[in-house]
Amino acid sequence: MKKPILRLFSLTLLSLTLAATTVSCSSDDSTPKVEEPTSDFKVDRNNLTGEIKDGHVTLTDGTYKLTGKLIVGPGAKLTIKAGVKIEATALGSGQFDAVRYIAVSQGAQIFVEGTSSNPVIMTAATQKAGSWGGLVICGKAPINKGATATAEVSELTYGGSDANDNSGSIKYLRIEYSGYSYNADKEFNGLSMFGVGKGTTIDYVQVHEGSDDGFEWFGGTVDAKHLIVTNFAAEVGDDLFDWTEGWNGLGENWYGKRTNGGNRGIEADNNSNNEAATPISNPTIKNLTLIGNNGGSENHGIKLRVGTKGSFDNVVLSNWGTGFDVQAAPDLSAGYVISKELKATNVKFDNVKTQANAAATGIFTENANATGAGNGTATPTWAAGWTVGL
Repeated sequence: MKKPILRLFSLTLLSLTLAATTVSCSSDDSTPKVEEPTSDFKVDRNNLTGEIKDGHVTLTDGTYKLTGKLIVGPGAKLTIKAGVKIEATALGSGQFDAVRYIAVSQGAQIFVEGTSSNPVIMTAATQKAGSWGGLVICGKAPINKGATATAEVSELTYGGSDANDNSGSIKYLRIEYSGYSYNADKEFNGLSMFGVGKGTTIDYVQVHEGSDDGFEWFGGTVDAKHLIVTNFAAEVGDDLFDWTEGWNGLGENWYGKRTNGGNRGIEADNNSNNEAATPISNPTIKNLTLIGNNGGSENHGIKLRVGTKGSFDNVVLSNWGTGFDVQAAPDLSAGYVISKELKATNVKFDNVKTQANAAATGIFTENANATGAGNGTATPTWAAGWTVGL
């Protein structure tokens, strides 16, 4: 008799255990927990610097002081949650080796998880253009500078053969006061993309009061949507948008505005040392508004140097000396004249002195109802809540 009772007790205990487990799982499902691999990197809110060599590091909330370069190494991941602020501390005199910037290596990933009401902010304690380096991403997508190359800032390797390479996802990010310059040939931008692949997401990013360029593509295939550049200080800016080294991607819903200083809205080329290098720069740009200040040394809405191709549609150009400035190939007998390789449709000119230079004749068609980034020269509705300066 004891044996059956013991068996019955064991079965009852097992049933209770399974029931408790079921309740526990049901509770966990309502508030799921994400298991993340650990990393040897130690996060210090007041001293964020160094290299994340392994695992997954998450910056959860509040402010982090960027005191040097932060490198996400191959195979590692960095996640930045909504509302996080990363503030680059001030540089002392002669601290060129200690410039503050964030760089993502080949094989690494960054995940910026801002929202329209709570963006991630990368800024500087010194609120002046060029106070820190900005964000650099290096991927494995094709470039035309060689099979691979070394980035002019960060000195990381970029380029390769993986057009769909995935460096992560960036959404609702604001980059302020970036563009630190070592010299004329070694300058940071707001967001620098070196050989970044199409598997990467770049969406809803603003560069505000930066030096040199807002966004620059060095080859790669990444698409980039809902981008904003705002420059108002007299000392800031080169180009709002820039590409080179064979970028082939989609740019959609771009809004750039400057009221002081700087040069062009877009400045682009294929390869400054070899105009015919392949892959040829040939992006597709849709829904574009560029607002200038009718000043600067090269007051061009869109400056396209020899070698680059491109397709533009729904464009608004306002307050520029020249709308399209296109550079023809120096050797016309070679049959590679840039104006034959470009197309711009549905273009609206607003207070533009000269629509196009001679080499750009015939590449565009006009449309007085073009909306550009959404609202013509007015702030696009998709910029509300997460941007500044508009």
